[in-house]
Amino acid sequence: MKNVLVTGGAGFIGSHLTEALLDRGHHVTVVDDESTGNADNLASVQGNPRFTFVASSVNDPQLVRELLTEAQEVYHLAAAVGVALIARQPIQTIETNIYPTQLLLNELVRISRTDPEKPRKFFLASSSEVYGKNPKERWTEDDDLVFGSTTRARWSYGASKAIDEFLTLACWRQYRLPTVIGRFFNVVGPRQTGAYGMVLPRFIDSALAGSPLVVHDDGQQVRCFAHVHDVVTAVIALMESPTAVGQVYNIGSDQPVSILELAQRVIDALGCELDIEFESYAKAYSKDFEDIRRRVPDLSRLQAAIRYRPKYDLQAIIQELVNLKRGKSS
Repeated sequence: MKNVLVTGGAGFIGSHLTEALLDRGHHVTVVDDESTGNADNLASVQGNPRFTFVASSVNDPQLVRELLTEAQEVYHLAAAVGVALIARQPIQTIETNIYPTQLLLNELVRISRTDPEKPRKFFLASSSEVYGKNPKERWTEDDDLVFGSTTRARWSYGASKAIDEFLTLACWRQYRLPTVIGRFFNVVGPRQTGAYGMVLPRFIDSALAGSPLVVHDDGQQVRCFAHVHDVVTAVIALMESPTAVGQVYNIGSDQPVSILELAQRVIDALGCELDIEFESYAKAYSKDFEDIRRRVPDLSRLQAAIRYRPKYDLQAIIQELVNLKRGKSS
């Protein structure tokens, strides 16, 4: 049993991680300002004596110091969320991603130097966005990062998460602070909304409303969708593995699907006939928006580390989400 801190724990992934950690018997403290998360996501754990919720921002130095006094592990998930938010608020994206990470790491390093017998372990939730537009068919953790021009704001997210990774790895190399980095690839599942541009819940909401499914650009962009339970299981397993310390891991699915095919699969799951409409990136986001055509991870390192085998395939994910949405609306 450990004292665990989860930043961004009221968010989509964070809430599932919080539940899983509590199920393992840990004491879990969540800090979240609910800017993109929602305390309602934690309804199932309210009243649990091993759970504490702090409604605040993790960019408060005094709060961070207080929270880390007892924490033995930190899962840092607080970050800017979604392409739509990044396009609208690039300054907030950069600040939200970098400053809290630096704050947490500085305090963890300070604690580890004053109490070297009890180092706190740190997990950084990073993103496939750090690869930028690397042209490889499948991305491995040691591949080059290929960003677009600074005049295109969408690359600010990947660049800021890359800075987070550099900071985290520097703390491991310089101070031996035990750290693990996970690069998430299109995580989906219950509680995810389409409010910030997340494609699968957006498609399902449209389909259930009988509206056309809006596909950006030509729909030939390729992605891989992983269930949040598989991702959370992998994250916890990595944090429990001594050999994962100081390493970076792709986490997600490696089964590619085009966005156009995803839209059709959602329509098929509902058993109805709906139109698919195409919308330009300029209309959806901004004139200077640039996307990544193919985003497929190589999971060899993850599979070697924890014998990672996802339980959910895409069809099961879609059907689960359709059933959940139908249940809520009935």
